[in-house]
Amino acid sequence: MQTQPGERPSHIISHKDIMAQVRTDPTQELHNEIRHLWKIHSIAEDNRDIPGLMSTLTEDCVYEMVTTGDMWVGHAGATEFYTTLLGAFPDIKFHLTDIVVGPQGVCEEAFVLGTHEKDWLKFKATGKLVEFRVVIFFPWDPVKRKFKGEKMYVSYRED
Repeated sequence: MQTQPGERPSHIISHKDIMAQVRTDPTQELHNEIRHLWKIHSIAEDNRDIPGLMSTLTEDCVYEMVTTGDMWVGHAGATEFYTTLLGAFPDIKFHLTDIVVGPQGVCEEAFVLGTHEKDWLKFKATGKLVEFRVVIFFPWDPVKRKFKGEKMYVSYRED
C-alpha cells in the first residue's frame, strides 16, 4: 500500500483525532490495560505465537515500516509480516532499551539481533548475525481496546 508524495496515507488519523488522543485522561486503569496487552503481545512474539499476536490487534490493524514504505493491513497482513520476519531471522531477539506507555498506546525502543537467513523486504540474506535498532509505536484503539498495529522505524546494519 504505497502513497504518492504529499498524500496522507489512509490509516493516518486526522489532526482533530490526534488532538483528542492527546487530551485523553491517563487513568491508572487505562495504563494498566494497555501495559497488560503489550505484555501479552511481547510474550506471544517471543514465543512465535501468531494467534496470540493477532489477539492483541484490531481486525483492521496496519503494520507500517516507515523507513522502507512497506505496509501490511489486517490480520492477514500482520500474519504475513510476522511470518516473513521470523522466517528471515529465526533466532531474532528484541532487547528492550526504552518504553513509554500512555493512553495513546505504547512506544518502545529495542536493540535487535538475529541471523539473516532469508531475504526480507529489500534486504538480501547474508547468513550473518545482524543488529539493528527499532522504535515501534503501537497505537491504541480506545473503542476496540486493542492495538491498531505497529508503526516501525528501523536502523538496520550488517556486521
